[in-house]
Amino acid sequence: MGISDVITLLGGVALFLFGMSLMGDGLKKVAGNKLELVLYRLSSTPIKGVLLGTGVTAVIQSSSATSVMVVGFVNSGMMQVKQAIGVVMGAILGTSITGWLLCLSDLSGGSGWIDLLSTSTLTGLVAVIGIVLRMAGKRQSTMAIGNILMGFAVLMFGMSAMSGAVAPLKESAAFTGLLTSFSNPFLGILVGIIFTSVLQSASAAVGILQALAITGAVTFEVAFPIIMGVAIGAAVPVLLSALGANICGRRTAFVYLLIDMLGVAIWASVFYAVNAFAHFSFLTMPMTTVSIALLNTLFRLATVVVLTPFIGHLERFVCFLIPDKHGADPAQLEMDRLEERFLQHPALAIEQSREVTAAMANTACSNLMDALQLIGSYSDKGFQHIEEQEDTIDRFEDKLGTYLMKITVKSLNTRQSEEVSKYLHTISDFERIGDHALNIAECAKEIHEKNIVFSEQAQHELAVLEQAIREILHLSVDTFIASNVEDARRVEPLEEIIDTLCDEMKSHHIDRLQQGVCTLNQGFVFNDLLTNFERVADHCSNIALAVIELQSDSFDTHEYVRSLKMMKDESFARYYDEYKQTYAL
Repeated sequence: MGISDVITLLGGVALFLFGMSLMGDGLKKVAGNKLELVLYRLSSTPIKGVLLGTGVTAVIQSSSATSVMVVGFVNSGMMQVKQAIGVVMGAILGTSITGWLLCLSDLSGGSGWIDLLSTSTLTGLVAVIGIVLRMAGKRQSTMAIGNILMGFAVLMFGMSAMSGAVAPLKESAAFTGLLTSFSNPFLGILVGIIFTSVLQSASAAVGILQALAITGAVTFEVAFPIIMGVAIGAAVPVLLSALGANICGRRTAFVYLLIDMLGVAIWASVFYAVNAFAHFSFLTMPMTTVSIALLNTLFRLATVVVLTPFIGHLERFVCFLIPDKHGADPAQLEMDRLEERFLQHPALAIEQSREVTAAMANTACSNLMDALQLIGSYSDKGFQHIEEQEDTIDRFEDKLGTYLMKITVKSLNTRQSEEVSKYLHTISDFERIGDHALNIAECAKEIHEKNIVFSEQAQHELAVLEQAIREILHLSVDTFIASNVEDARRVEPLEEIIDTLCDEMKSHHIDRLQQGVCTLNQGFVFNDLLTNFERVADHCSNIALAVIELQSDSFDTHEYVRSLKMMKDESFARYYDEYKQTYAL
């Protein structure tokens, strides 16, 4: 085997890996951006998880990619470790599909119709169709199909190049001797592990083994341990992906390695123990691309079948190996949903952003409710809690803002771009509500420390306004979380009522000052409270308008506000009159 053959072999490997990548990317695009969402939503039982993991891996042509995605699901709290184990098992099985596609390289030419089924003719035909679709296609889906076909053609050309480069090795005694040494189970497994760890792809490792099999020098006793080693080596990229994951993410990544190691331990022990007595005659049988694909699939299928009933035990074992020594902060668990891995899947990333924004909204709402409680019953402990929650809300905004900006640089459709834009605007409103909660708490602290007592009329007015603030806040947060447009339309009329209440209360306060009922000292904190209440209502209005615009693609927010306030449409007038009666001073 000369230097030109070595270069041809390396070129074939490069084409093979590039073809796999191109085909996998095209398949993901054709499958749609909901593929990942379907994976985690429908993996509620172990069997569903195995089937979905197999299907998704067959589509994207990478067990590592599927498993890394699942590690992200678990790390973000979207999926439990027990659910993930089933999907990982499916991924381990699904990656064997690529080997069957490579069996097409065994097709040889003949005459007539048979010649059309030869590898070179079939690959050339697929390449021509693929490049036409890629260059002439107007739609993204058509171009993606072109990429799939081009990826398949490149993969097959790479396979042919590898097969041609290693063909002279069938006459090499040194090569045959080297392969024979791999029949030692321990050495064969080690070679498979190292080879797959370097390539970062079990499919590629099996594909290269299939190319070597064309020389006729690869026997069953050589192929079996290498295939077992390939299975273990495929866990390396998954383990690397979990370096920055939380405890559950690391457990999920380790499960991939654990399953493969148990599969190797079980079947190697059974096979070689039986062979010690039975002395299998097929050990020296030369392998073909088809027999290697079959062996790879049977080994993985047998592992999955045997271990699936023990998913619960696997979960407990991995939890024992990787214990959780520290309790998790609930807010941090929510923020952990913003997985960097999901940025490659915008639909998932946006869905998780929505969930975390909802958690931020509930935190801001709860903090404001607590701040209102302090006005009537102040405590230092309550004030400290509000300060801590305000820090949490700020962390929410920082984490969400950074994550959403990363999503914006991805390839998004119009709807997704609008969603990201609205979330970016809305989180600032929730953060400002958190700021006003702290301001209100500081007002409560001042009232407590200075022993300020409002007049009965002022207390009554504040009670009415507080009730309106509670309603508008709950209304805006609930409509955001549920995307309820009808309830969102109630917010703007209530916001205008609150503005009117604040104006009336300021006017009444001036009258009380003139009458000597209230003092300037009371007036400063009173006006501070009114200002914060009014600002909270404004931010609630912004949130409701964002919900309405998200549900109306061609909606103009400014035009909506102008028509509501100036034209007073029927629904606005109805809600306004309702709230005017409810919150009359």
